[in-house]
Amino acid sequence: MSQNLKNKSFDFFAAFIILISVFVCLVPFLYILSQSLSSNRAIISQLVTIYPIDFNIEAYKVVFTDNAMLYSLFFTVVLVLVYALLALTVTILAAFALSRKRLKGKNIILLLMVFTMYFSGGLIPDYMLVKDLHLLNTPYALVLPGMMSVFNMIILKTFFQNLPDSLEEAAYIDGCNDLQLLLKIMLPLSKPALATIALLYAVFRWNYFQDALFYITDQQLYTIQLKLYNVINISQQMAGENVNVNLPSEALKAASIIFGTVPILLVYPWLQKYFVSGITIGAIKG
Repeated sequence: MSQNLKNKSFDFFAAFIILISVFVCLVPFLYILSQSLSSNRAIISQLVTIYPIDFNIEAYKVVFTDNAMLYSLFFTVVLVLVYALLALTVTILAAFALSRKRLKGKNIILLLMVFTMYFSGGLIPDYMLVKDLHLLNTPYALVLPGMMSVFNMIILKTFFQNLPDSLEEAAYIDGCNDLQLLLKIMLPLSKPALATIALLYAVFRWNYFQDALFYITDQQLYTIQLKLYNVINISQQMAGENVNVNLPSEALKAASIIFGTVPILLVYPWLQKYFVSGITIGAIKG
């Protein structure tokens, strides 16, 4: 009975800590959401906390009638899908090759790749390289420079190494080559890791705007985050142009942030069941 009481007490304490953590994580999001749905008077008077005051959707009317914002959203969705697919493909090929024990010089190759995680040429050399390759103002500048994350590759490599050697031996006995082993045996068994890596790449590409800020000047290639960055900087001017709305800049900023955040949040429920197992299994040293 005493042990059962201790277990219940621990469960209650753990649930309480989790609820507090969830609340702390949700507060900033709820605050921004509330601001985007509140009136001018409430925002200016600093009455808004985690729920709207004088509910209105004027900020969202401005955002959803901005064709440039909608186009940036569409372009970013396409960019994220293409980038995640290409990056995942390159990561799979690199991880599979480096997970093979018979690959000569793999330790040196891995060391050189890990070196790039801690040391880089810096912003100016990166810009000069992109410029010399004639990638400025092209979608390729948003895809090729960050095609593969060494961190993600190591997670997937470790996952491949943890698969039983007997599967590989049986596949070779049945006449499979390396490509067939990868496509028919290893990838179907690696869905949690693949989903995790794809999610990491998608979130990175969705949130990252620094490369677009430096490499892109054509507004047709603005990502949603770069567009959001510009909206925040010129929100007062945008609000002034919509004289019939009488909209404060803070509400427009908040609505734009929600507009740029919610789409990527919708991806998590589809991949969440793979995420924890993918990170955990891929982090175990093989």
